[in-house]
Amino acid sequence: MAKLMPKRRLENIGLGITGACVALVAIVVIALIFMVAQQGLTTFFVDGLDPIEFLTGQHWIPEQDTYGALPMIVGSFAVTLLSTLFALPIAIGSAMFVVEVAPGFGRRVFQPFIELLVGIPSVVYGVLGLYIVNTAMRGIFGDAAGTGAGILSGAIVLAVMILPTITTLSIDALRAVPNEYREGSYALGCTRWQTVWHVVLKSALPSLMTAVILGMTRAFGETLAVQMVIGGVERSMPSGLLDPASTLTAALTAGLSNATSGSVYYHALWSLGLLLLAMSLIFILIIHVIAKRGAKAHG
Repeated sequence: MAKLMPKRRLENIGLGITGACVALVAIVVIALIFMVAQQGLTTFFVDGLDPIEFLTGQHWIPEQDTYGALPMIVGSFAVTLLSTLFALPIAIGSAMFVVEVAPGFGRRVFQPFIELLVGIPSVVYGVLGLYIVNTAMRGIFGDAAGTGAGILSGAIVLAVMILPTITTLSIDALRAVPNEYREGSYALGCTRWQTVWHVVLKSALPSLMTAVILGMTRAFGETLAVQMVIGGVERSMPSGLLDPASTLTAALTAGLSNATSGSVYYHALWSLGLLLLAMSLIFILIIHVIAKRGAKAHG
């Protein structure tokens, strides 16, 4: 019995350390949500702003105590959806080539190359967007593009930024499809592309949707690069893709440096942060729902 004591003690120590790590993570998450919610809800329960007016108001003018977050909400969703629309076909096509057409080339050359894009700092993307994408917008659309900064420019830069995320996860999703599915399809006389389209992509659909949602989450939370190319105009609603606009993250980071602690403007910015946190939780919830449905579909 004495010989077993050190092992039991070691197990208890290991259980205590791992349990403490879990508890620490849980405390940090709960504290973060509590802090953001406390500051963000102060706008409505203490400062007296109408939450409906805050969410649907079309003007954000702190100098006039006008706080309507709709321009930033529209800007955030516009650049997120557009960037996903631009990046998704390229990511899926690249993943199909890497997994189904040239797996050796993809594994040795393409995938390491595309993963290099992940390590590039956001400010580099922003500078390239500022001097290349915005200049191209002026050259293509002329005076209609103004300075070139706008929703379309932000979406293009974001598309390049989220491309490695969606591509890498899509490659993993296609590789996870059992080879028996492909062999069964070939045995029935299907061609390679029929097999890829009707068997592989269909089987990998839940994982591919997860890749898309993660890419959208990455785009929704991006700040610096978008702030440099989108124009940073949050005073009114954008009327087109070429109009300068702002996002929730861009308005939040730009405003906090100028806001006085405890002011209505300060609390309104925290409300934007609370809105961002809520959207992130929704994205995470969607990922879990897709994963559960995918697990049920595959038994």
